[in-house]
Amino acid sequence: MDADNPNRKERSTPQWALYQRENFWRSNDGETPLFNTEPGKLEDLAKEKLSQGGWLYASSNAGQSTTHTANRQAFYRHRIIPRMLVDTNHRDTTWSCFGHTVAAPIGFSPIGINKIYNPAGELPVAKVAAELNLPYCLSTAGSQPIEDVGKANEGGVRFFQLYMPHDDELTVSLLKRAVDSGFTACILTVDTWQLGWRHDDVQNSNYAFYHGQGADLGLSDPVFQKRLAADGIDPKTMPNEAGAKWIDNVWHGRAHDWSKLPWLIKTWKQLSGGKPFAIKGIQHVEDAKKAVSLGVDGIVVSNHAGRQVDGAIASLDALENIVAAVGDQTYIMFDSGVRGASDVVKALALGAKFVFVGRLWVWGLSIAGEHGVRHVMKSLLAELDILMNVAGIQSIDQINRTMLESYPKSYQAMANKAKL
Repeated sequence: MDADNPNRKERSTPQWALYQRENFWRSNDGETPLFNTEPGKLEDLAKEKLSQGGWLYASSNAGQSTTHTANRQAFYRHRIIPRMLVDTNHRDTTWSCFGHTVAAPIGFSPIGINKIYNPAGELPVAKVAAELNLPYCLSTAGSQPIEDVGKANEGGVRFFQLYMPHDDELTVSLLKRAVDSGFTACILTVDTWQLGWRHDDVQNSNYAFYHGQGADLGLSDPVFQKRLAADGIDPKTMPNEAGAKWIDNVWHGRAHDWSKLPWLIKTWKQLSGGKPFAIKGIQHVEDAKKAVSLGVDGIVVSNHAGRQVDGAIASLDALENIVAAVGDQTYIMFDSGVRGASDVVKALALGAKFVFVGRLWVWGLSIAGEHGVRHVMKSLLAELDILMNVAGIQSIDQINRTMLESYPKSYQAMANKAKL
């Protein structure tokens, strides 16, 4: 494409589409692009790079992976209808999320224990997110201290995803650390009181926290340090026991119910000065209505990428239902199954206001650390920018239901769960 095309001067965000040109040119300089970002090939390369434990944890799904399969099938029944001869020389991917102006309606999903994918853990991911001006969401199961992730994301938009302990003092400590480290929203995940049944992880005893790895976020917490001392656990000499105690406070297997939400929302609002509070993992319309009635600022429609309940509704199908019920009452976000820019556009067209991406950047981190995350996410942004250019979309707010032709829900069971 013409590097001096008029769109460069018309937009507030970088012209992401030029990343295509940059990679086309590389061979003239004796270089090649870092790696292929086609999702199936990306996954294959990550498998080659990762340890068995890292690969199994990243790729595993609940049960027979039927929810994972359904997530991808749901995207296939919707087709984008491009418009022609639209002046996309006036085109921009810019968007707003919880009051922040960001580069695109795309964010980094909260994914835990990044150290099993790369020794630097969450730090390079948070750094790239800030660089690209995309919101970054840190998981409570993160493998770096909250404060260090905040510093790595300096200048960026960052949210804190909470797995709520049954220890209110510990919960308050985690939230306070997040506020003090510049995290500007709390997203409570409600679908993971404990991990779903994931056959490969169970068969291989693949739980990093029980083997002394990945508990840094908890081990750096002053309240949790008191809990360790009270139990006589020294994390330096007893890393397995310390990691187990931490994660057993996070994925504790003891459900919370709706009665806890008013306290948590009030606590977060008081600590943060009124910053947004959202719930992640909502799939049923009645749960969405209940969340709205309690005053949440947002809902993330998600089935945890098919990793929690096998045989569950596709996240994209749940999105349609929830948008129809409460889409005009709260900020609806989407997560689960996104593999490319067309998926982002479809989710937005069905009523999501923001889309989280997970496994794509995990594969990039696994393959090439910071450079891998940057390559994957810049490629996704370029793909989105190009799709907008060739499909006649000038701005994100033009993406709506009229852009899609949709077909009946007639999903067939498929043996192959990957590379869909």
